[in-house]
Amino acid sequence: MTKPRWVDFHCHVDLYKDHARLIAECDAARVATLAVTTTPKAWPRNRELAAASQHVRVALGLHPQLVAERENELPLFERYLPDARYVGEVGLDAGPRYYRSFPAQERVFERVLRACAEQGGKILTIHSVRAVAKVLQHIEQALPQDRGRIVLHWFTGTPAEARRAVELGCYFSINREMLRSPKHQKLVAALPLDRLLTETDGPFVESDGQPLRPRDVATTVSELAHMRGLTPDAMADTILQTLGRLVAPAATS
Repeated sequence: MTKPRWVDFHCHVDLYKDHARLIAECDAARVATLAVTTTPKAWPRNRELAAASQHVRVALGLHPQLVAERENELPLFERYLPDARYVGEVGLDAGPRYYRSFPAQERVFERVLRACAEQGGKILTIHSVRAVAKVLQHIEQALPQDRGRIVLHWFTGTPAEARRAVELGCYFSINREMLRSPKHQKLVAALPLDRLLTETDGPFVESDGQPLRPRDVATTVSELAHMRGLTPDAMADTILQTLGRLVAPAATS
């Protein structure tokens, strides 16, 4: 296997019109890509399409924004979980459109975390819109650090919540859109360098009207490098080292 050059730790690969072509593109550009899913039903087909890929891995998900309609897929999630090392997108969303389903989201998230803790060794990418404190509370109660690893996707919590997340062993995946806000730039600049990964959250994040593709993380790497006083190559290497620690078997034993 060739060594990856870049990391896109949160991308909805199956929502692109050229799903199969995008996987081939990730391999050609050497982008270690985590293809997240939004429902358990989507996982088998995603896994099949990425089976021969060197650099694309597939995560088993149940998106909090879909819990109102998809909570009944939780048993299917639990059935697939033994075969899934990566889990996502999961989490909580207390935004206005989804707040009515928040009790159901919490039920699902709690079961997901406890199932991951029971099996051990899972790596989760977690959504926490307007719900960082609740997400961290559930993690603290249900997923001990020695039973799994957490990556907080598109983290926009407070500095105090960031410190708490660091204490809980969390990593953070950073995308281009996050770095457009001075407030979030300041937050990202204060996160530990050795806990940072990059993501696109494509196709939901766009540039010039076009969805970002995994190879576009190069721009985010350059922006992070500038923030941290590093060269882009040094920043890219640091992110790859962080990914290596995250996925190393010893890290989740």
